[in-house]
Amino acid sequence: MIRLAVEAAEEHNPLIPNLIELILGSLAFFIVLFALGKILVPRITQTLEERTDAIEGGIKRAEDAQAEAAQVLEQYRTQLAEARQEAGRLREQAREEGTAIVAEMRQQAQAEAARITAAASAQIEAERQSATVQLRGEVGRLATDLASKIVGESLTDDQRAARVVERFLAELEGAPASSARDS
Repeated sequence: MIRLAVEAAEEHNPLIPNLIELILGSLAFFIVLFALGKILVPRITQTLEERTDAIEGGIKRAEDAQAEAAQVLEQYRTQLAEARQEAGRLREQAREEGTAIVAEMRQQAQAEAARITAAASAQIEAERQSATVQLRGEVGRLATDLASKIVGESLTDDQRAARVVERFLAELEGAPASSARDS
């Protein structure tokens, strides 16, 4: 019996596969391997390549966007510097224009003051002339009245009265000059 068991055990060794199963298993393995190699591997490779391209393209686009952003930033900095220079130039120009306007206004004010002073002087002179004429007329009338009372005759004759007034005023005008010379 032991012998039969040894012979049976030798015939059915679990470590040694059955030849038909080995051939069929190998054939099935190669069919699956072939199917995977022809159908699945190209699709997986294509998907991986697409992902790689997408990632590399994304990185490239990010680098391009970063370079463009750096360029735009530099443009903005340049524009900002130009704007600051322009603002400084405009401030300086406004300051110069303000100084010119102040000088012009000062000149206009001086001209206006001179005009007002000249007008006031002319008005004062006109009023002085008018007062002199009025005073001469009043002095003449008073002198005529006084002379009429002193002389005792009426000096209503216009020509005579005018001569008397002229002579009296001439004596009055000459008197302060002569009294000033006498002093």
